[in-house]
Amino acid sequence: MRAPAAGVRARAGACERSRVSTLSDLLAEHTGLPGGAVDHLQLVVAEWQLLSDLSFADFLLWVRVTEGPDAVPDGEERYICVAQARPTTAPTAHTEDVVGSHTDAEENPQLRRAAAERRICREEDPRWYLGVPVRREAVPVVHRGEVIGILSRETNLAVPRVPSGLEIAYLGIAGDLCHMVADGTFPTAEPSPDVHTSPRVGDGLIRLDTGGSVVFASPNALSAYHRMGHAADLVGARLAPLTRSLIADPFDATEVSQRIVTALEGQPTMRIDAESRRGAAVLFRALPLRPGGKPAGALVLCRDVTEVRRRDRALMSKDATIREIHHRVKNNLQTVAALLRLQSRRTSSPEAKEALAESVRRVAAIALVHETLSTSVDERADLDELIDKVIPVLGDVAAAESHVQVRKSGQFGVVAAEVATPLVMVLTELVQNAVEHAYPAGNSGEVVVTATRSARWLDVVVADDGRGLPRGFSLERATGLGLQIVRTLVESELRGSLSLGKRDRKGTEAVLRVPLSHRRG
Repeated sequence: MRAPAAGVRARAGACERSRVSTLSDLLAEHTGLPGGAVDHLQLVVAEWQLLSDLSFADFLLWVRVTEGPDAVPDGEERYICVAQARPTTAPTAHTEDVVGSHTDAEENPQLRRAAAERRICREEDPRWYLGVPVRREAVPVVHRGEVIGILSRETNLAVPRVPSGLEIAYLGIAGDLCHMVADGTFPTAEPSPDVHTSPRVGDGLIRLDTGGSVVFASPNALSAYHRMGHAADLVGARLAPLTRSLIADPFDATEVSQRIVTALEGQPTMRIDAESRRGAAVLFRALPLRPGGKPAGALVLCRDVTEVRRRDRALMSKDATIREIHHRVKNNLQTVAALLRLQSRRTSSPEAKEALAESVRRVAAIALVHETLSTSVDERADLDELIDKVIPVLGDVAAAESHVQVRKSGQFGVVAAEVATPLVMVLTELVQNAVEHAYPAGNSGEVVVTATRSARWLDVVVADDGRGLPRGFSLERATGLGLQIVRTLVESELRGSLSLGKRDRKGTEAVLRVPLSHRRG
């Protein structure tokens, strides 16, 4: 009798879904999850089409509401659906969009049980949902020992299914992977799974036992290996040496074989493609199966990409062109910096030398961003890598004038290119400002750049233990070029906020807050 309430709640969430519909926005709006937990949920959603197809079921990601207008008093539990996946292997249980709808522990008691007991919980009886009988299971999503969300696996029972070898194999693998989600061992951040271009369940699936022998191969997997030159059945064959013998290039053959072995040893691997001796191109991805930490073999996904490889090469050529542009921009900026240094050496005015040196540092900071983007495939930059390159340069400048150490604390994470360039420039100016003005000549000290990231915000504090701000200082009325650049970039490019004030004990701290959601062009 609870089904109508669920339908009403789902429809009542339509207005909210139109306002905030992405995973990041919903997490920022309704939870206080730290950045690491948000990143893990993003990985789960990136991987869960695999789970949905193997389970023949919809997946809903629920998180407990702790913030925002929908938060409830302590002692009560309310959950919001922040993402949804439908299977390509079976009818969906939810023809409508459930993202943004709410439920509670009374309506979905298995959500509370799964979170409290940290295990997969199934309802004893199916529920009727908009005229469709649905079986629901709750899978806790564990990250670093904490339950950060719950997956609801919801199977449409309206269409009768006759158990087959394929269905039994799929459900077995799905069960192992769901247990690994509850263990906190799936998915993993390293290495990058490349899930958007990896083979899917329907492309070809092979299950291996702990010894590396095939116990099940789907029809499409058999077809892929037939095109590679293996005419016999795969069941019973040791997949790693068999695959190695079919691939033309010896280096690719060794690499594919090693990745299958690595998955059997419990380590995830990235996708890899290889061409067989007969000219067929096949894409592989191997995943370990270790529910409860116990070896249970491995899952190998494969896809025949012979016909689409030419298009893939064209796309790769475009990506390479974009990266080459970033590389050339970086080279041009380095040339500009070298010319400015040359001009500085030919200038006798101390003020002009200082201005040219500051320009060199600014140009170099932008060049570092383009250098990072020249190796990126998705126009995103690792800020930690960038800051780690910028800080030694600033530390060298500080060492020449005083004894100031510059260090980083916390994790910045990965951001879009549109954020990376202005943010690196802002941090460069703030650190340089602290190095130059916080300490008298010859004094020692420390400047610390601390980053804290959540779903909604990136908070950065640049703190020194120097002499503090001059009496009557106002950031809005500051006339220095560096602070003017900082204010302009923070307001117009980052759409964030900046404050400059006295530390609790000694020195000055600049507090920067940058929004990571609702970014507009």
